[in-house]
Amino acid sequence: MNTGDRVRVAHDGLVNEGVLLPSSTPEHLVLKLDSGYNVGIEREGADVEVLESDVYAIDGNAGEDAEESGSEVEFDDDLPTISLISTGGTIASTVDYRTGAVTAQFDAEDVLRAVPDLAGRANYRGRVVANILSENMDPDIWRDLAEAVHEEIEAGADGVVVMHGTDTMQYSASVLSFMLDTPVPVVFTGSQRSADRPSSDNVMNAVCAVEAAKADVAEVMVCMHATQSDDRCALHRGTRVRKGHTSRRDAFETVDGSPVGHVDYDTETVEFDESADLAARGETDLDLRADLAEDVELVTFTPGMDPEFFELLEGKDGVVVAGTGLGHVHSDLVDVLGDLVDDGTTVVMTSQCLGGRVCDRVYDTGRDLLDAGVVEGEDLLPGTAKAKLMWALANTESPEETMRTPLAGELTERSVPEA
Repeated sequence: MNTGDRVRVAHDGLVNEGVLLPSSTPEHLVLKLDSGYNVGIEREGADVEVLESDVYAIDGNAGEDAEESGSEVEFDDDLPTISLISTGGTIASTVDYRTGAVTAQFDAEDVLRAVPDLAGRANYRGRVVANILSENMDPDIWRDLAEAVHEEIEAGADGVVVMHGTDTMQYSASVLSFMLDTPVPVVFTGSQRSADRPSSDNVMNAVCAVEAAKADVAEVMVCMHATQSDDRCALHRGTRVRKGHTSRRDAFETVDGSPVGHVDYDTETVEFDESADLAARGETDLDLRADLAEDVELVTFTPGMDPEFFELLEGKDGVVVAGTGLGHVHSDLVDVLGDLVDDGTTVVMTSQCLGGRVCDRVYDTGRDLLDAGVVEGEDLLPGTAKAKLMWALANTESPEETMRTPLAGELTERSVPEA
């Protein structure tokens, strides 16, 4: 039997029929069932019957066949060059049939084989920065990623697509927005559901991300499903996006605003919101400031919180607090935060609310926080505030002022009622 054969496998009284796929382990057979799902079956004790031979052409065969089936992308002078940078995540993943878990396995070239719809849209360069699930992302990888994106653009890439796990994509997109001045689009994309599932969103997200990377803008964006249907992807500004659902394909949203654009999957058209004030392609000179102050924490205040918890933050370079409402904490914590400020820690107040901005001039607690030296975070998202503070502490003379200054669309203008 060979990969691509249709087989029937009996094991422990269960019978499965499907197409034989490459396996990530020699101990297991992998079948693509008619339902679209994959199943892993232990080879030992399995009775295999080949129903049809060589009726499916499958790339990426295991073992020696894998080396011989490598993808070859022809260069077309009439097409733009898009750099595909992989950090891992579900969009570049497979099922480990030893554990049943989804693990990051593929590099950028594997993604090209897995998403043949990308062919003919651009010339591609593939690069692997990391091969991790995104909960393992850290500042060292952020620096490596920013440097890789900078190098690809410097080498002539017309756009960059970063394949990233969805759980921390908003943090990575945000921090790159501050680290990198880019003359071309840098588009983060990922997948909520792995390629072995019939409802996977990896193909549409990848295709739409490439189309966005070819567009005439120069922004760091996140490209993910706009609805639960396979109709269009939304483009979110990297500093205003968050993952709002654990598993839905349209999990990402622009907080307190609208996406900056959309990509129609069927027509392959990219449209941007004229009010989004996006930088045009080529308008910005390429520049990189990748230093980060790593000793920065994000803390969420909750009622009944032990004030001694904040003592663990002594000596930190920076602390972002996600407070309640307009930016509040318990009155007993005001002096604790003030002591951190007096000891040289930059403390920034944000809000747990999903809309609006911090204003510590309305209530007594807020005024006391200002007197204690806490910086108002305006309408910064808490995660974006952490990314910006890490960058500001390492790259600017006045982090406090920088946190209140719009740099990458992270702050929106204050709305003032008409007279």
